[in-house]
Amino acid sequence: MQASISDPGAPFYDRWALARLNDPRDLPFFHLMLQCALVAAFGVGLFFAGSLFYYLAPVYLAVWGGCVLDRYILMLHCTSHRQLFKPRYGRYNRIIPWMLGAFFGETPESYFVHHMGMHHVEGNLQADISSTMRYRRDSFRDWLRYYARFLFVGLLELGAYHRDRGNRKLVRRLLVGEGSYWLLVALLMWVNWEATLVVFVLPLLLVRTLMMVGNWGQHAFVCAGDPGNPHRNSITCINTRYNRRCFNDGYHIHHHLKPRCHWTELDREFEANREEYGRQDALVFDGIDFFGVWLLLMTGKWDRLAEAVVHLPGAPERTREEVISVLKARVQPIAG
Repeated sequence: MQASISDPGAPFYDRWALARLNDPRDLPFFHLMLQCALVAAFGVGLFFAGSLFYYLAPVYLAVWGGCVLDRYILMLHCTSHRQLFKPRYGRYNRIIPWMLGAFFGETPESYFVHHMGMHHVEGNLQADISSTMRYRRDSFRDWLRYYARFLFVGLLELGAYHRDRGNRKLVRRLLVGEGSYWLLVALLMWVNWEATLVVFVLPLLLVRTLMMVGNWGQHAFVCAGDPGNPHRNSITCINTRYNRRCFNDGYHIHHHLKPRCHWTELDREFEANREEYGRQDALVFDGIDFFGVWLLLMTGKWDRLAEAVVHLPGAPERTREEVISVLKARVQPIAG
C-alpha cells in the first residue's frame, strides 16, 4: 500500500517527509537517508574512539558495507535522475550528495556531472569517457586499463569533456565538489589520519572500483553493428537480490531508453515489452547481476553466462553454443 500523508497511523516523520517529497513512492529513500545518517554518525565517532578504534573500525566497515552502501549508491543514482524533494524544499536535495556522499565514497557533485552530464548524453559511445567499447570486455587486463584510466585521469577527462562543450556550470560543480572533499580529507588527516583513511579514503577507492565493475557489466555486450541502440549496448538482469535491494537497478536497458522512468515501474516496463526486447535481440540475464556478469567474464565462465540468458519471444532460436558465440562476439573491441 502506498504511504499517504493523511494516514493517521503513519509515524510523524513519514508524514513530515511525504509533505515534502516529489513522489510518495520515494519514501523508502527518506528512510534510507536516516539509516545512512546513523552510519555516518558512527563514522564520526571513530575520530573520538581512542584506544577502541581498532575494535570499532572493522564493525563500522561491516555495517557500512553490509547494510547500506549498495542502497546508498542507487539512491544517489535515482535521485540524480528525479529530484527527491519538491522545489520549495530544494535545499534538502543536497543532503544525499553533499552531507552523506562523503561517507559513502562519493565526492559531492562528481557523480551527477559524470552520470547525468556525460554518460546519459553519450550512451556508452566513443565520446563517453567511461565507454567500454574500445576494450575487450572479457579481458581482465583490459578492465585494469579501463579502471586505471578512470581512477587516475577520469576526472581530468570529465572536466575537459564539459569544458570543450561549454558546460561551465558543470565544470564548476565538479571543481567545487572535488575540491571541497579533498580539502576536508586533508584537514581530517591532520586531526586523525587513521579514522580519515577508514571513513573517507578507503570507501572512495572501494566505491570507485565497484562503479567501474558495475559499468563494465552493464555495458559488456555491445553489438558492433548497432552500438548506439540501448537494447544492444546494455544488458538487463532480472530475479536478483541486487534488484530487490537496489531499487530495480538491474533493468539497465530500459533505464537508458527512458532515464526518468521511476524505479518502481522498471520491472513492469520490462514485462510489458518482452517482445520488443526479443525483436531487438537484447541480452537479458536471469539470476545474476552486473557484478556476477563481470566476474563470469573475467573467469571465462561462458557456459554459466549462456545458461543465464533469457530466451525472449521473437528472439532468434539458438543452441547453447550459438548463444556463447553471440556473447563472445559482443565483447570484442569496437574501434571509434
